[in-house]
Amino acid sequence: ALAGAGVSVATPLLAVSGDLLVQMASGRFASAIRWIEGEALGEAGVPLPGTPREQVARHRALGQLLAQLHEATDRLTLPGTFTRPLWDVDGLTGNAPFWGRFWEHPLLSLDQARQMRAARDFLRQKLIALDRGQASFGPIHADVLRENIIVSQNSLSLIDFDDSGLGFRLYDLGTVLSQDIHQPNFTELRAALIAGYQTRRSADVETVDLFTMARCLASVGWAAPRLPLDHPVHASHIARALLVSARVMGQTTTG
Repeated sequence: ALAGAGVSVATPLLAVSGDLLVQMASGRFASAIRWIEGEALGEAGVPLPGTPREQVARHRALGQLLAQLHEATDRLTLPGTFTRPLWDVDGLTGNAPFWGRFWEHPLLSLDQARQMRAARDFLRQKLIALDRGQASFGPIHADVLRENIIVSQNSLSLIDFDDSGLGFRLYDLGTVLSQDIHQPNFTELRAALIAGYQTRRSADVETVDLFTMARCLASVGWAAPRLPLDHPVHASHIARALLVSARVMGQTTTG
């Protein structure tokens, strides 16, 4: 449906039977999508490629693409059988978040655990208030990382909808920015992403920052059961989540 609406995503291919999904003799299911030429926008843990000017231009284009994606999902009529993860208040900050109880990560010190609980409480209150304010909510990609953004000449495409579900639309922008926290031109990249999005839909810095925090916290929960405890990603994810949370909460406290 997204491809049919003109959104730059991988196009599904039909089997000879005309089906999108085929069950194999093993009982497993298979599907296929058309190949997209290009290279990933970047990778986790390393600086963005390209000049600062190119980085800003791509973030602006990405903002436009995400706005187009959200506009297309606004027009979808989802079937009753459509069940996907909920990236809502409880999915991000409930007792059983979709990616796990990040405030209980086994490598947290007592002080870090306290900070994580405070961040969770803060985020939950903000999201509840945002939800009551009728924030834009619906189908989202939910994993707009550099590795899932394909650059082909001057165009961008989205791949890997594995975590897509129903959630706050601006979570997609927060996910992008979660990988930009340590970029020296972070402020410019954030401004460009939001400006691109604003060409078609509304967004503001404060709310995008809130969802950047949400993504950083969720990533701590994601890593806990999936990576060995001696993996360096744990420490970097925890440090990033605490840094961003302190920054967002401090901005709110000081106005």
